[in-house]
Amino acid sequence: MTNNKLKLTAQIFRSLYRIRRIEEKITQVYPMDKIKSPVHLSIGQEAVSVGVCEALEPQDVVFGTYRGHAMYLAKGGDLKSMIAELYGKVTGCAKGKGGSMHLIDKDHGVMGTSAIVGTTLPVSVGYALGLRYRESDAIVASFFGDGAVDEGAFHEGINFAALKKVPIIFICENNEYAIHSHHLRRRLADNMCERVRSYGIHARRIDNADVFKIYRFVKKYSMLIRSGQIGPVFIECMTARWREHVGPNEDFDFGYRTRGDIEHCVKNDQVQRLRCLLPGPVADRIIGEVETEIEEAFQFAEDSPFPDGVELFNDLFREA
Repeated sequence: MTNNKLKLTAQIFRSLYRIRRIEEKITQVYPMDKIKSPVHLSIGQEAVSVGVCEALEPQDVVFGTYRGHAMYLAKGGDLKSMIAELYGKVTGCAKGKGGSMHLIDKDHGVMGTSAIVGTTLPVSVGYALGLRYRESDAIVASFFGDGAVDEGAFHEGINFAALKKVPIIFICENNEYAIHSHHLRRRLADNMCERVRSYGIHARRIDNADVFKIYRFVKKYSMLIRSGQIGPVFIECMTARWREHVGPNEDFDFGYRTRGDIEHCVKNDQVQRLRCLLPGPVADRIIGEVETEIEEAFQFAEDSPFPDGVELFNDLFREA
């Protein structure tokens, strides 16, 4: 392995492992009632956010959904602020008033996540239009699930993006389920990219959540978008969530899917794949550093105060 390849593999492994372990820690803490908001975990889906965000530049921005921990962390969002936000503490990224579903870190290009399906799509397109008018070389990556493709905001957003040729990459994290509804119960065919291409947008499907394929595709097309050679791009990343739709547990006894339905994704786990690619001492060093960072972040949240009552009247659309 060349030095550059080793460096990239180590960076991607750190991000993958870090997200996985943070969320596993969340599953341990959640039953203690210290986390004050519902959590939608990305365990099993980390490779999508990591592959995309590793290929972006610092000036680029991301918008996401309520399942946004992985995106927030992969783009560089502050870990201590995120955990404090989950605890409802004033040191959180939204001062303890947003919780897990409303993460933001503008300093690192994380422009916000939303609890309502599809709502960040038109916002991200509008932001990308603003970038084009300012003649910025930054681009937007807009993350959403396969359920959002059924929303009118999705079709309006990609049509407008194509029409105005705005600098945006649409990232569909297709885990095949909108809560408990399989995507083929909601549409006649497995043809998402074909539908998107009808709007005049480049579209590509990446199977098995291959983190290097996602990285290479985003790297290539982000350069083309920056140079003005092409307009928006759509990527459908096939993946699987390993836990329930919302919460820390598994849900294979609910009757809508079985453990076998995600077995191929578990066998293709990108965290373990990259760990095996790295020399043992390199992987061990990364693991040790990440574990220390996580313990410090959760202790920071434990030690932080809750917001004062006056915070109820701050940060309103119209303050009294």
